[in-house]
Amino acid sequence: MRKSLKYLIIVFVFMFCMALLSGCVPGDGRNSTEDPAGFFWGIWHGWVAPISLIIGFFNREIRVYEINNAGWWYDLGFYIAVISGFGGISFFRRKKSNKD
Repeated sequence: MRKSLKYLIIVFVFMFCMALLSGCVPGDGRNSTEDPAGFFWGIWHGWVAPISLIIGFFNREIRVYEINNAGWWYDLGFYIAVISGFGGISFFRRKKSNKD
């Protein structure tokens, strides 16, 4: 009983975080040509890119990348976030030992 409660809490926290992170995905209508996404939106969209990709399977208006952006600065923020997010995974991987 106690173990199932622990799993239920973990699932609830995971679902809450997913809902929280998906609140500002690219293509949600927040940005326009008059008010394009800038550097910090690029960072945010880079962090939530995997979530945007999953949501994009079900909603064709949601994209991984905001089309109404400020150009080079948005790109820089987006790529910094994507590289730091996915590159940081390698720090947690176990290194193979060469015991031959």
